Amino acid sequence: MDTDPPSLKRSRETIENDGAYIPDNGGPHTSIIFSLNDEKGALVNALKPFEDLGINMTHIESRPSKSKPGLSYDFYVDCSLTKEQSVKIIERLKATATNVSIFSRSPEKDEIPWFPKHISDLDRFANQILSYGSELDSDHPGFTDKVYRERRKFFADIAFNYKYGQPIPRVEYTEDEIKTWGTIFRELTKLYPTHACKEHNHVFPLLIENCGYREDNIPQLQDISDYLKKCTGFSLRPVAGLLSSRDFLAGLAFRVFHSTQYIRHGSRPMYTPEPDVCHELLGHVPLFCDPEFAQFSQEIGLISLGAPDEFVEKLATCYWFTIEFGLCRQNGEIKAYGAGLLSSFGELKYCLSDVPKVLPFDPANTSIQKYPITEMQPVYFLAETFQNAKEKLIEWGKTIPKSFTLRYNAYTQRVEVLNSKDSIKKLASDIKYQVSILDEAVRKF
Repeated sequence: MDTDPPSLKRSRETIENDGAYIPDNGGPHTSIIFSLNDEKGALVNALKPFEDLGINMTHIESRPSKSKPGLSYDFYVDCSLTKEQSVKIIERLKATATNVSIFSRSPEKDEIPWFPKHISDLDRFANQILSYGSELDSDHPGFTDKVYRERRKFFADIAFNYKYGQPIPRVEYTEDEIKTWGTIFRELTKLYPTHACKEHNHVFPLLIENCGYREDNIPQLQDISDYLKKCTGFSLRPVAGLLSSRDFLAGLAFRVFHSTQYIRHGSRPMYTPEPDVCHELLGHVPLFCDPEFAQFSQEIGLISLGAPDEFVEKLATCYWFTIEFGLCRQNGEIKAYGAGLLSSFGELKYCLSDVPKVLPFDPANTSIQKYPITEMQPVYFLAETFQNAKEKLIEWGKTIPKSFTLRYNAYTQRVEVLNSKDSIKKLASDIKYQVSILDEAVRKF
């Protein structure tokens, strides 16, 4: 059993209704993009240099080129490269391909690695799932169910074909899928008034009113995304399976949550080996409607951009013990706010019992806490408030070695690197303008 965080696939064997996850931190360090004309043998010739140089490709995908539709294809390759290999592979690729670009994902001293700068850049890695999607493991409840497997492929195709700016395709769920949703919805809503945090209980009726949350109806991702956008600027993006920690957290930096659209197998409605639409919509979505929680989630994402692998692993562990399995104190009582708890009938009752240990949330300690993935958590972390947790996380994030500072521009949905005099002057000018608004508001008040 792998207990090193963040092994984000939870048990396929034990936990009742367990869908909580955060993606695995494994993954490529370098991404290469190039274009090839639609000619016989073009791809074979382009991939030969990888074999000659002993480069292991961990992911490859293609799509018709936007510049020459029908005449050429764009290819995306993930791999691990040394600096020497990087120089040689680019030189070799340019002999057979066009538009060759290479992006480092593993920062070194005084280097700014590649990471998404604009929300549309999420298209580059949204399909690099680590597991599941339309393929299921042999111990998955739906492995032998041909109809369910075909259904999963249908949902995976939606996610694979989705691009930034497009509406999320609407799905007509089957009677069996709605029945499974209804069972989970009915049991969890019995516990929410006494076990969930006040923010979740405040928002849930609003989701019923505005997004179609009902026992006999599975809400549509686009309707929810539109509502989230109005509340906090968050949006949903369909995903076929588990992403790496780095890629999943990067989405949060742009207030984008990668959400599954499929539902667990109906034979075991209180169990799922991977996140499904019940986990996403019942566990995650309500809290993303809360401004403080949304800001806290985005800060985790922003801190992850360009961070060394070992710190992304620690951030992913903080995510696990907060956004997935977090507890908070409200009116002298402990309540659940983590999505893994709010979407699990069994663990929602267990987490507030006297059995598990509850420790104060402190990123330095939380980030190195080991956790089991095949049983309910023996340890949870308690946040006094979302604001307090965010402040602690920001201070801890300053200890991560980076040669640059970032800011998120909500107007352009772009992450800006503050590593020049001009960029810092622009930030100072923006702050001065905001302070003037604050000063005027205080005087009028």
